[in-house]
Amino acid sequence: MSIIQQTNYLNVAKELAKTFALRADQIDAEGHFPYENFEDLKENGFLSLTIPKEFGGQGLNLYQFLQIQEVLAKGDAPTALSLGWQLGLLLEQAENQTWSKESFKRVSELVIKDKALINLLQTERATGSPSRGGIPTTLAVEAEDNWRINGSKSFASMAVALDYSIVTVDVNRAGRKGYILIDHRLPGVRIEQTWDSVSMKATRSDDLILDNVLVPKNDLLFVEDTNNTLPKGWYLQIPAVYLGIATAARDYAMEFAANFQPITLSTPIIEVPEVQRKIGEMELELFKCREILYSIARKWVAEPENRGDMNASLQSVKHIVTNSANTVVDLAMRIVGARSLSASCPLQRHFRDVRAGLHNPPTDDAIVYNVAKNAIKQMSILN
Repeated sequence: MSIIQQTNYLNVAKELAKTFALRADQIDAEGHFPYENFEDLKENGFLSLTIPKEFGGQGLNLYQFLQIQEVLAKGDAPTALSLGWQLGLLLEQAENQTWSKESFKRVSELVIKDKALINLLQTERATGSPSRGGIPTTLAVEAEDNWRINGSKSFASMAVALDYSIVTVDVNRAGRKGYILIDHRLPGVRIEQTWDSVSMKATRSDDLILDNVLVPKNDLLFVEDTNNTLPKGWYLQIPAVYLGIATAARDYAMEFAANFQPITLSTPIIEVPEVQRKIGEMELELFKCREILYSIARKWVAEPENRGDMNASLQSVKHIVTNSANTVVDLAMRIVGARSLSASCPLQRHFRDVRAGLHNPPTDDAIVYNVAKNAIKQMSILN
């Protein structure tokens, strides 16, 4: 297939998802990175979907990006989630322009011309998720015309396949959080294969080790003002992916119910009232998820002036959708019964993968407290 145009990107995503679904069980069983899937994504221009048109990308907005993520996740969730980290990073820059224009153009050219895989790596074993705050322990110290980088990043999705990383660092031990571009071909860059999760195996979220890596001065993309950080709308790719998993589980369960007829019944089990009740419950959960996910995405796109006040809404969407997605997969497995636990049944893969959504940041406990604090703040303003 040729490089896609913006008018038909979603149709191409649907076709790719069908291909990815055929490979998903084997990739999961072997636990390797989905290289073939990413070759297909590269061939069809998916790595640059959220790069602005002025830099040669497709210029997709958040709403369109989430549609892509949901569709691809129906085929293979680890592939979609991994791609989403790159697309989301690029979308954030298109919206906020925190890097210089020259830096964004240079990174965009790496993606478009070289088909580079890039991820934003922030999590560290010492500090945990960046959503909980804290300055990185990874250090960037000036060394003549370079930065000398030492440290490590965990949960580095796509680690074995990345061409570049953008890692967060403590700049000159000053407690200033910087974002620096790392070429994985540089001496001192290595991957430590620590990823042994039973969920989202194919993301290959191993550790990135940086041992006295010398990086050119201009590869420090920007230094964050920790007192003036903006909500990250692109993190909605997380619930979009888990919604895709839930939809795939629903589809499998309904197809099974429409074709499975035990000898004790005169019709397939889809005619059984209890099965229909479970189908109805799945539909209600999926309806709720799509309504809140895409309504908030529409607001994000249509009202950029209000994005600074949307953090509670974004986090609420993540909480509701990921929990509902787990509910849908559970209901699908109850319809299929013990067969859903067979290694040959995709539902057991969906069950393991969808669980990861509860642990992607921000986690449920952090969201509940943040939403509560926002409600209390709003009450004090009204009073």
